[in-house]
Amino acid sequence: MLYALGDLHLASASAKPMDVFGDKWRDHAARIRDHWQQIVRDEDVVLVPGDISWAMTLPEAALDLAYLGNLPGQKVLIRGNHDYWWNGIGKVRKALPSGLYALQNDALRLADITLCGTRGWLLPTHPQFTEEDWRLYEREAHRLRMSLEAATRLGGPLVCMIHYPPLGPDGGSTLFTDLLETYRVSVCVYGHLHGHAHVHRCPPERSGVRYQLVSADFVDFRPVPVDWPGNGTDG
Repeated sequence: MLYALGDLHLASASAKPMDVFGDKWRDHAARIRDHWQQIVRDEDVVLVPGDISWAMTLPEAALDLAYLGNLPGQKVLIRGNHDYWWNGIGKVRKALPSGLYALQNDALRLADITLCGTRGWLLPTHPQFTEEDWRLYEREAHRLRMSLEAATRLGGPLVCMIHYPPLGPDGGSTLFTDLLETYRVSVCVYGHLHGHAHVHRCPPERSGVRYQLVSADFVDFRPVPVDWPGNGTDG
């Protein structure tokens, strides 16, 4: 079974209590652990599309990575905008406990599924989008293309992770949607949106690609099945 849960915002080694963002986040790490252990089996795969740890350095992130390593299933990670500890993919991969995989500009085949993705960025429709954002937006689209190319070489159905929403609520085309459609991705899971921002989530489907918001507070801090037919869901 393929599950997803984003925006864990773990803080084992930093003073960053998430309940400052509301009572819904109180003791969220313990709630994630309990739900995860109830739902996920060792043979399952869980996608974690960014904002994993509040740590600032890789050594500081060790406890949060160990927390994930002790949970059932294989976990596939991409970087979120708050993952400041993620600095150098080679170093990150060496630090990961068994059963954790990090994607960056590449792809991974697990359980007959090919996984790919990138962090993403703000979309041009965002009211605070700047000229500098254009550069980062285009860079992330290039990184997504690299990941999709690698995924295509591996074959199999493609499932993508992007931390930022790759599509606005208006459903208009973006560099990300163009790539996802060109490479015939089945489903794209994403996070980043919290609280009232959930209203800005993507439409559930566009041109054959399904979009699924899996921010922890949106899915009640529990891994949820990824919404594609090969996962036993009917969409």
